[in-house]
Amino acid sequence: MKKWYLFTVMLLLLGLMLAACGTGGGSTPAEPTAQGPTAEAPVAETPMADFEPMVMAADNCDYGGLIKEIAALDELTVQFTMCAPDPAFPSKAAFTAFAIQPSEYLEATGGSGALLEKPIGTGPYMLENWARGEEIVFKRFDGYWGDVAKTETLVFRWNSEAAARLLELQAGTIDGFDNPAPDDFDKIAADSTLNLVERPALNIFYVGMNNTYEPFNDEKVRQAIAMGIDRQRIVDNFYPAGSEAASHFTPCSIPNGCAGESWYEFNPEAARALLAEAGFPDGFSTEIAYRDVVRGYLPEPGIVAQDLQAQLKENLNIDATIVVMESGTFIAAADAGQLPGLHLLGWGADYPDMTNFLDFHFGAGSSDQFGEQFPDITDALAKGASLASDDDRMPYYETANNLLKQHVPMVPIAHGGSGVAYAATVSGGHASPLGNEYFAVMDPGKDTFVWMQNAEPISLFCSDETDGESLRACEQVTEPLLAYEIGGTAVEPALATSCDANADLTVWTCTLRAGVLFHDGSKFDANDVVVSWGLQWDASHPLHVGNTGSFTYFSGLWGGFINVSE
Repeated sequence: MKKWYLFTVMLLLLGLMLAACGTGGGSTPAEPTAQGPTAEAPVAETPMADFEPMVMAADNCDYGGLIKEIAALDELTVQFTMCAPDPAFPSKAAFTAFAIQPSEYLEATGGSGALLEKPIGTGPYMLENWARGEEIVFKRFDGYWGDVAKTETLVFRWNSEAAARLLELQAGTIDGFDNPAPDDFDKIAADSTLNLVERPALNIFYVGMNNTYEPFNDEKVRQAIAMGIDRQRIVDNFYPAGSEAASHFTPCSIPNGCAGESWYEFNPEAARALLAEAGFPDGFSTEIAYRDVVRGYLPEPGIVAQDLQAQLKENLNIDATIVVMESGTFIAAADAGQLPGLHLLGWGADYPDMTNFLDFHFGAGSSDQFGEQFPDITDALAKGASLASDDDRMPYYETANNLLKQHVPMVPIAHGGSGVAYAATVSGGHASPLGNEYFAVMDPGKDTFVWMQNAEPISLFCSDETDGESLRACEQVTEPLLAYEIGGTAVEPALATSCDANADLTVWTCTLRAGVLFHDGSKFDANDVVVSWGLQWDASHPLHVGNTGSFTYFSGLWGGFINVSE
C-alpha cells in the first residue's frame, strides 16, 4: 500500500543531502524545446521556506508496476525511483497523457467535472471556449515561457468526411486539415494553392479479438482468422501511397519492430481446415465493431469493415454483422474488454520504441481489450523493456513477436500512410509522425488559424484519453516534463530542462524550468508534477476519476496501478 505524506526540510540540509547523493539541485540553462526555443531560462528562484515537498510511494514493487516512488525534492526537482531499469523513461515522460496541471486546480475539480472540459496548462495556447458539436477556440497565452504562438486564435473544427474537409480548404474556410482521402493525394499535390505534407506510417491497423468470448477463446479459431484475411488486398484497395501490409504489429522502422517471424501468409484453404479442426467446419456468426472515425491507420473505416465482412464470409464462411459505435463508447468498451466479436482499431506511435506498441497493448499493465493476458508475452516484454541496448533487447522482442503470431490476440493489417493538407499561404505547416502537430509555429498570414480534424475530442483531460483527436487538442494547452521535437520523434526539454538517470537507469531526476506560469497565473512547481502523475498511478486516490477512470496510458506504459481494489 502506498503512503502519501508531506515533509518540510531546511534548504541547507536539503542541499547537503543532494550533494551527498550526487544529484544537482540547481537550475540549468534552458535548451531549445519542442514548444519553441528560448534564449535562456529564467533565473532560478530561491525555494520558499514554506514549500512542503510531496511524495507518493509504493511500499515495494510487488504490485507489478515500474514506478516505486515519485518525490518532489524541492520546488524545482522531481525524482522518479523505478522498480526496474527503464531506458524509455524520457520518451514516455514526453507523452501528452503525462502533462502537468496545477495541483490546486486538479483538487478543486475532484478529478473530473470542469477538468474534462477546461484544462489549465502551461502551453502556448489556453482554452477559451468549447462549443460541443461545433468548435473549440484557443487563445494565445502571452505569458508563455517559450516563443509565443504566431497566431492569436486557434480554432479546432471537425468533419468525418474527407471530401468535405477538402472542400472547406479549397473554399478558404479552414487553413489545414488532417487525413485527406487516399484518392485526393494527387489532386492536392497538383493544386498550387494547397500544400500536401505526407506523414510516415508509424502506426498499425489491426482486427482485434477478446479471448474471453467464444469462439475466440480457441487459439485455432484466432489463427484461422489470421490466415483467412487478405491484408494486401485491403492495402491495395483502400490505402494511399506509402502504406504497406503489416508483417508485424510494430512498424519495421522502429528498432526490433520486425524481429522474429513474419505474419501468416493469406491461405484461405489452410484457414478453413484449421477452423474445421477447431469445431467450426461451417463457420459461425459474430460481429465487427468499429467507430466511424478516420485515422491515419484506417483512412476509410466503413469500406474496410465491409471488405472484411465479405472476406470472412468468402474465405471462412463466417457471418459477421457490422456494428458502428460512437467513438468514446467504442474506446471505453474496447478497453474494458466488452466487445464480444471482432473489432477494428489501431495505434499511432506516441514515441518510437517497442514499449509504446507492444507493452501498451500486450504488457503486464495493458487493458482488457484482448481478454486475458499471455504470461509468456508479458514476461518477454518486461525483460526487453529493462534493457537499454537495442541489440540486447532484440531476443526478447523476437520472442514476443513470435508469441503474438502464435496466440493471435489480433491480426495486424496495415501500416497506413497519411498526410496533412494546408493552404499554400500557411508557413510552418508540418505533419508529425506522432500525429501531434504543433500549431504555435504555424502562420496563416492572419489572426486566426482554423484546423479541421476527423472528429471532436472526447474530453480534454488527456491523462484519461487514448483518442488521437483529443490528444492533439490537449497538446496545444498542456505540457509534459519533456516533449517531442516539432514534426519529429526526438525527445527534448519542456517543463523540465533535463531528466537525468543514475548508472543503472533506476532513478530519474528531473530539474524543472524556473519561472513557468500556468494559464491561471499560478506558479509551476514540483508538487504539481507529483499530483498530476500520482492521481493516475494510485487507483484509490480521490482524484483518480477522469472521464472513464481507465487511465489506460499510465497502466500500459508504467505497468499498472497501486491500491487496486480486489
